[in-house]
Amino acid sequence: MLDHVFTDAIGALRDALEGARLERLALEERFQADVVLGDLSWETSYGLPGEGDPPRVRCDLTLEWPTWSQTAYRQWTIDGEYGEPPQITVEVVLRLQRLLGSPDPSRVVAALPDPPTIGADGLEATGPTVETIYEQGLDDPDWAIEFSYEGIYELDDAALEDGAVLDEHFGGLGGWISGTLVRLGDLDLVFRPADGATGD
Repeated sequence: MLDHVFTDAIGALRDALEGARLERLALEERFQADVVLGDLSWETSYGLPGEGDPPRVRCDLTLEWPTWSQTAYRQWTIDGEYGEPPQITVEVVLRLQRLLGSPDPSRVVAALPDPPTIGADGLEATGPTVETIYEQGLDDPDWAIEFSYEGIYELDDAALEDGAVLDEHFGGLGGWISGTLVRLGDLDLVFRPADGATGD
């Protein structure tokens, strides 16, 4: 049986993203279980409306519910207490893609706002990754650059008892992601056109 607090967190994050007018990318949502360790994870991807396929800017999100947190949550539901508060691992990856030419990481970093917070817990930024994507002919490659933000969301008694607390804590993340994608999309960079885009 799936611990409901994790699905509540998933629902709160999904509502925050859709409330920020972001568009879920087709076939990009996955719920997975590690059959060896027992960890659960949920992955999804969102972009700005009208970006085409693939979009110029996108956000990939992962929530992970480790086995020990499931045990702590079960202990709380049975005994009303836990040894350590259960935690959800959060990863946010922002990606610029379909670039014609190698991006200058310093220009992209300058457009990024401060890392987001979820409740009282802040996410930490990692350094950028730049990719070169070749077709089979090995000429005219696309480029991409992405940034990751990672952290832990600790579930206190209030969050465990009331799903509305999760809505409040995850609610700001949707607006942060939407605003950041807009800022990245507004950078003066050259993108390869994509099918279905309403503007490039």
